[in-house]
Amino acid sequence: MQKLNLTQTLTQKLSPQQIQFIKLLQVPTMELAARIEEELEANPVLEEGREEDDQDEINAGDDTSSDIDDKDEFDDDFDDIGDPVEEINLDEYINNDDISGYKMYGDGPATEDDKEIPIPMMSSLTDALMAQLGYLNLSDKEHAIGEQIIGSIDNDGYVRRELEAMVNDLAFLQNIETSEEEVEQVLKRIQTFEPPGIAARDLQECLYLQLQKKDRKDSLVVVAIKVVMLCFEEFKKKHYIKIQKKLNITEEQLRGAVNMIIKLNPKPGGYTNTFVKSQYLTPDFLLKEVNGKLEVALNSKNAPELKISRSYADMLDTYDKSNKKDKKIKQTVSFVKQKLDAAKWFIDAIKQRQETLLKTMRSIVNYQSEFFYTGDESKLKPMILKDIANEINMDISTVSRVANSKSIQTDFGLFPLKFFFSESISTDSGEDVSSKEVKYILKTIIEGEDKRKPLSDDKLEKMLNDKGYNIARRTVAKYREQLNIPVARLRKEI
Repeated sequence: MQKLNLTQTLTQKLSPQQIQFIKLLQVPTMELAARIEEELEANPVLEEGREEDDQDEINAGDDTSSDIDDKDEFDDDFDDIGDPVEEINLDEYINNDDISGYKMYGDGPATEDDKEIPIPMMSSLTDALMAQLGYLNLSDKEHAIGEQIIGSIDNDGYVRRELEAMVNDLAFLQNIETSEEEVEQVLKRIQTFEPPGIAARDLQECLYLQLQKKDRKDSLVVVAIKVVMLCFEEFKKKHYIKIQKKLNITEEQLRGAVNMIIKLNPKPGGYTNTFVKSQYLTPDFLLKEVNGKLEVALNSKNAPELKISRSYADMLDTYDKSNKKDKKIKQTVSFVKQKLDAAKWFIDAIKQRQETLLKTMRSIVNYQSEFFYTGDESKLKPMILKDIANEINMDISTVSRVANSKSIQTDFGLFPLKFFFSESISTDSGEDVSSKEVKYILKTIIEGEDKRKPLSDDKLEKMLNDKGYNIARRTVAKYREQLNIPVARLRKEI
């Protein structure tokens, strides 16, 4: 006999408004305008503008009610809407002033501080190289080879694909018969393009190409080329004495050549000064110290005013006075009601988003007030998501969504919110300090070391321990790597 078990489970289902809020919460300000534009295009009931604009619209046209009376234009749009299963209650839609408009505000009036911060951003390197290719007097075949080479350049600016593979690609994909020699001839011409070092096949060739563009009459350039081409392995390992003996040069010549080489760009496909365009990064929060107090405001640069369209509300008013049994009218009103709901949900989600952002940011500023007053990284306290979530009585996932994609403009620069969260480390006195403070001290120690005899991780560990930071050598190595600081051997200078 089969035994039946009855179990009860509790599940939580998010409402459409909650889902919309969650999605909007993780959108940074610089993308919010595009998201709002999408909603405006999808929902005719949602409009930009202020509440007082409605009177002008009403005065401009007296035939608002004809939108439903002359309803032929609606027939095609609503043929697929089924009969409403119940009477539509319009009480909550007609003359409801609290939903007619909502200004997407910051925490005060928009000012010149609601600004865009220009940051360098690489324009299309491929487009730039293709434009330079067009200036060469190439045959159709050579041009096709050039396009193949440029298409093979990776994000760092290197051609790491074998020439033989390019020859095969040209043969099979474009029916162009060529040879490795022909491909290399075109490659050599592309390697003369800007930015210097582009299309190199390895770091050594990349550095050589950049040195080739310098003044060859400069004796240091000649020495630098010899170092790169004849002593590259020794240079990578910083065996400077071997280089000096091998090239028979003075210590001064070697120092000048090495300084020239290390200033070259090892990744010409990355951010360069040659092909940059201004792109604007909009901070989500603005922080100012006013009369000794820290004031946080939302950046309202990309936040237009939103409201419910009065013409659609008038449609429902007209329906309320009309024959409610007319099927076409009921279908039209059912559609409008759905759009009204969506518009109200969106406006409420935007409002909730802004309130949550401000609440979270104010808590972070309060927690890390010493840093925001001074800009001193050593003043940062250990802080995790849970600390802020407990402070504002919200879920950790909510704080995470705010912190992951937002930034704040301060008097000390622009910071991602993730910058203010860190783990803690114990000191000899039993206090917990931020890992960022330890990194700051570590960086300061390394910057002040004798570059002829850079400090090993073991010595760095001892120095940090002497300062009261209980930290292991492996942690020193981890923090050093996170700071993009190489090992002692590679920090050595002449």
